[in-house]
Amino acid sequence: MADVTSIETGTEKVRLDFPAEAVARLKISNPPKRNALDHEILDAITATVPRLDQGIEVRCLVITGEDPVFSAGYDIGGIPAESFETDAEALVAHPFTAALDAIEDFPWPTVAALNGHCLGGALEMAVTCDLRIAAPHAKLGMPPAKLGLIYGHTGLIRFIRTIGLPRTRELFFTGDMLPAGRADEIGLVNRVTAGDEDFAVEAVEFAAGIAANAPLSMKGNKQAIGTITENPVLSEDQVRELVELRESCFTSEDFLEGITAFGEKRKPNWTGR
Repeated sequence: MADVTSIETGTEKVRLDFPAEAVARLKISNPPKRNALDHEILDAITATVPRLDQGIEVRCLVITGEDPVFSAGYDIGGIPAESFETDAEALVAHPFTAALDAIEDFPWPTVAALNGHCLGGALEMAVTCDLRIAAPHAKLGMPPAKLGLIYGHTGLIRFIRTIGLPRTRELFFTGDMLPAGRADEIGLVNRVTAGDEDFAVEAVEFAAGIAANAPLSMKGNKQAIGTITENPVLSEDQVRELVELRESCFTSEDFLEGITAFGEKRKPNWTGR
């Protein structure tokens, strides 16, 4: 097992720690720009996330922000106006897309811990995570309508999969900021914590509860959900692979341990085999 202290993000703008057993936490820290996602931050996420599944025991990844906000979104303010006229897609899409792909490809559950306001590209990053937990004071919004921006189709697909077509239209056509409670109502977040003061603790407890579940089940279910959502019509090969994936658990040590522990009313001892 590798030493977790050997993993570095390469920048003070992205901090990595391990606040609970099998839980890794990446914290975006760019206070002068309200944690805006610049290229340095995005490149660090792209490089760091895949390494969290290489030789260390991480079964849940949390992404959060330095208080008081999660992130103000993509740092478009740091890009000269003339650059947009010449090569806007290369300047914006590549580092952002690579970071989101790294998060989406992480094989274990991911949680966006929205400790404060979450806007624009940061909200798409949150939606890319499997789950979202928000502080009561957090507000979420997509401002393209206020900026004259037509949003990328891959991002729109993520929102439609998460909150459906009517709510995606509302989010993008109005540009309104949604309070955490409203975001919870429409499924944009999975839960809102009881209070703001203990948010970080509750977010870690939420992630730790996930990480404590059966490894094969979590990884397999995430794989199956990904295949189903990315392929509205499953091919025969995909159906066969999903059936084989499910059947593989029946001969696993963890499945036997899970049903045995349930019958004996005790906590299971997972091995990931």
